[in-house]
Amino acid sequence: MNMMKMMKQAQELQAKAAKLQAELASRQYEAEAAGGQIKAVATGEGQLVSLKIDPALLKDDAEMLEDLIVTAVREAIDKGKADAAKELGKLMPAGLGGLPGF
Repeated sequence: MNMMKMMKQAQELQAKAAKLQAELASRQYEAEAAGGQIKAVATGEGQLVSLKIDPALLKDDAEMLEDLIVTAVREAIDKGKADAAKELGKLMPAGLGGLPGF
């Protein structure tokens, strides 16, 4: 394979990765805690965009409620990260999975 062809393929891969990253950033991921009484929604960039708490939980122990909120938020963010890793992994040719910048 000549160098020009490799460079072109690398540029195409980089463009595809950038497009996919933008798409992933706009996706939203929902997670629940306490049997659905807490719902967190985060973007693919890991930004919390929504948090819903069942009013019945507000009567409970504040520390427990805080832990449940953190759990739901982390799970929503982790779902986004896992989806991004899976989707970006599909772009990588065999043997190139560890290239920085991709």
